[in-house]
Amino acid sequence: MFFFEKKNQKTFACLGVVLAMGSQRAYLCGMTEQASLGDFDRLDIRVGTVTDARPFPEARKPAIRLWIDFGPEIGTRQSSAQITVHYKADQLIGRQVCAVVNFPPRQIGPFLSEVLTLGLPDEDGEVVLIKPDFQLPDGGRLF
Repeated sequence: MFFFEKKNQKTFACLGVVLAMGSQRAYLCGMTEQASLGDFDRLDIRVGTVTDARPFPEARKPAIRLWIDFGPEIGTRQSSAQITVHYKADQLIGRQVCAVVNFPPRQIGPFLSEVLTLGLPDEDGEVVLIKPDFQLPDGGRLF
C-alpha cells in the first residue's frame, strides 16, 4: 500500500482514494494488496444527511465541521473534513454523504471527529465528496 502526501497543487505521484479525516490527507495510490470480503465487511460505510456545517478556523488546514444524521440506529455524528476548495459550509446542509462510521473517534483540535467522511480527488488532488445518485434513507449501509 502506498500513500503520498500532497505537498502543493502540482506535487504528488498519483491519485487514488482520498482519506480526508482530520488534519492529515493521504492519497492511496496504485494497487494495494488484495483484501478479503471479510476485510470489506469490517468497514461500516453508511449514507447520512448533513444537518449542520460550520467553518473550522481552529484546524491547522482549512476544514469544515459537519454534523451528519445517519438515522435512528446510529444517530447524528460529527466529522471534520478538508473540503473547503469545492464546498462552502452553508451549501452542504441537506446533502447526503458517505462515511465510515466504525473508526475510532479522532480529536482534531477542540473538535471530536467521529466518522470519516469519504471523497475522491479531483485532477488537482482536492476532495470531491462521494454521494448517492438518488435520495436514500439515512443510515443505509454500503454493500
